[in-house]
Amino acid sequence: MIPSTDSVPRLRAIIRRCRLCPRCCGVDRTSGILGHCRTGALPRVASYGPHFGEESVLVGRGGSGTIFFSGCNLHCVFCQNHDISQESCGENMSPFELAELMIALQRRGCENLNVVTPTHVAHAVAEAIVLARGRGLAVPVVYNCGGYESVEVLRLLEGLIDIYMPDFKYANPASALKYSGVGDYPQVAAAALSEMHRQVGKLRVDDRGVAMRGVLVRHLLMPGDLANGRGVIDLVAAAAPAAAINIMDQYHPAHEAANFAELMLRPGAEAIRSLRRYAEERGLVDISG
Repeated sequence: MIPSTDSVPRLRAIIRRCRLCPRCCGVDRTSGILGHCRTGALPRVASYGPHFGEESVLVGRGGSGTIFFSGCNLHCVFCQNHDISQESCGENMSPFELAELMIALQRRGCENLNVVTPTHVAHAVAEAIVLARGRGLAVPVVYNCGGYESVEVLRLLEGLIDIYMPDFKYANPASALKYSGVGDYPQVAAAALSEMHRQVGKLRVDDRGVAMRGVLVRHLLMPGDLANGRGVIDLVAAAAPAAAINIMDQYHPAHEAANFAELMLRPGAEAIRSLRRYAEERGLVDISG
């Protein structure tokens, strides 16, 4: 689908009383006022480059062309990237500079353009994609997010994003509130995933096995089943039937996890195997490897 010609100005307008994410802080980010994401009108790029640690369907030969943004609309106490997500590191970039960066990553042979934690800077990401495509950006664009997304904003991104890669962190509202500060996470993430699936459908790969379009969900299994893993699988299967999913076994205590005794454990191997089996029983495509 060709994106709406007014998507970029509408997204720009949204940050004047910001509702880019479901927190709907309502602050005027163009005046320098900061909301939950602690980010002004310009995105702040923490790092960028070919990344070979993503899922194999994204890496291919050239790696995934990642752009990591500072800040986040979630405040996960166990965040493994807290030095980026919770700190204002890196440098501000205009949409034009972002577009230049996207083109540079394509020239380096990256298989795709992977924007990491883009939710709170979706206005600038959208404008940069439009500019970059006008200059020849042809690789798929991956929207690598935390799952706590505004359906209104996702609809404005339609036609700009080829691969949606959301986390689906919780089916347990109490845990979502306690550990990430958003008790409505399950229903918000389910609605967002449904919209993503409507736009791009199931994950499709080329003849090399590299993703070209579709939805790829991530779920990080937490200790003690704090997120309600089977509930997550049920929500994903309902919102995005036959979606690809990576049930990740890389949880380890990080950031502020030491303040919560239950987060100092690690999930057992059998719990991980069991949840992966359940995902397949519910019709999801397990790409956990």
